[in-house]
Amino acid sequence: MSRVLFLLCLSVGSLVACGFFPEATFDLSPDCRLPRWFKVPDGMSRRDLTVTMSYFVKPTGRTATFDLYDSHRNKLAQVSGALHGKEPVRLRGGASDSSHGYPTYEVITVEGTTDVIEHRGMEPIFYLNDDSSVWKELGVPADNR
Repeated sequence: MSRVLFLLCLSVGSLVACGFFPEATFDLSPDCRLPRWFKVPDGMSRRDLTVTMSYFVKPTGRTATFDLYDSHRNKLAQVSGALHGKEPVRLRGGASDSSHGYPTYEVITVEGTTDVIEHRGMEPIFYLNDDSSVWKELGVPADNR
């Protein structure tokens, strides 16, 4: 009986712990604007800033956490938001690499502000998408742009 209880506790603990460790972490392409929920601080430019994004899968759903850093790697801000849907989305008529299924998109809302994340390939980089036709196909209302 104690062995069964131990295995049950281990299994439940593993599920809970999954929410504390990222599934994957990405850096924002330096050629992209900042996500809509971040503003360039006074006295800085976009070139002075980096953003990392980490995906988490929790029993309550998928989330992403974004960290904003200055050029000295000081964390300036951190926000988290809910990802829409159960998995990344591929566009129906869009061009994609048939062997890997890219690009993929994630719609995320942070503190009431929505943005579209784009993954162009199997790389540790993410991009922000501003193509109105992509937003429309993903079902993101135009007033969120």
